[in-house]
Amino acid sequence: MSTKKAILCVDDEKIILDSIKEQLKPYLGKDYILEFSDNPLDALDIIHELQEDGIEVGVIVSDWLMPEMKGDEFLIKVHQENPSIIKVMLTGQADASAIERVKKEANLYRLLLKPWKESDLVDTIKKGLAS
Repeated sequence: MSTKKAILCVDDEKIILDSIKEQLKPYLGKDYILEFSDNPLDALDIIHELQEDGIEVGVIVSDWLMPEMKGDEFLIKVHQENPSIIKVMLTGQADASAIERVKKEANLYRLLLKPWKESDLVDTIKKGLAS
């Protein structure tokens, strides 16, 4: 039997994380562990803790504009340690050069813009997990 995979969502705004949780739970909550972090540094710890427990992180959905570490730096760091994790950026404002960097250096799977459509978010994650 295969271990459950996790989906990790990172955004410094709690209201955004709550919205994502509400949207993903009905579609993915039964088959995947849903993890949420309002801080990219904590998110790195969550990834390590999950891996120590034998749980694979399948997809990360990250904001770009966050304190302490921008989303592009976070996703590039994740990619260096875990290139197989699918990386999605969900942002209302991202620097074009930062997006290009994440595409080149972290194999960005998809960029979604805020406000997003629930169906786009769910479909992106499902397709990412299947790829």
